[in-house]
Amino acid sequence: MEILLLFFALPISTIILSIVLQKILKCPILVAATFFAIYLIIAFAIFDSSFLIFVIIYTILAYVTAVITRLVCNILERIRQFNNCCEDNCNNNNSRIGNNNSNCNCSNCCNNNDNNNTNQTRFTLTTNQANPVVYLTNRTNTNARSGCCCRRR
Repeated sequence: MEILLLFFALPISTIILSIVLQKILKCPILVAATFFAIYLIIAFAIFDSSFLIFVIIYTILAYVTAVITRLVCNILERIRQFNNCCEDNCNNNNSRIGNNNSNCNCSNCCNNNDNNNTNQTRFTLTTNQANPVVYLTNRTNTNARSGCCCRRR
């Protein structure tokens, strides 16, 4: 029974709880330190000093799991931001122009490090003439590249 606890129950619970703690604390070192403290108390309260080897192994397992969880969450967040950026910008640009979304090219999309949109297009409709005129102006900050591009360059 003790072998099942050492080689199955404690590692699985360490993995699951380290994922949960990583999502809450967002710091792999803090997750590993928490597990080390818990298992150290368990080592001297329930088991003998030979359990200290398992304490170190479970702490490393908690740290590795927290790092992997952090990497997966970062990758998923970047994918989500990329898709939202392209979808929002394509829909906004094409709905203004009157095109359908099938012509949208988002292959060079989203520099996620900068949240403000410096590539902006302004549409102005003048109605003071007999035939209304639409002016298209492009305000671009040449020092920084951000936002999505759903047009050909």
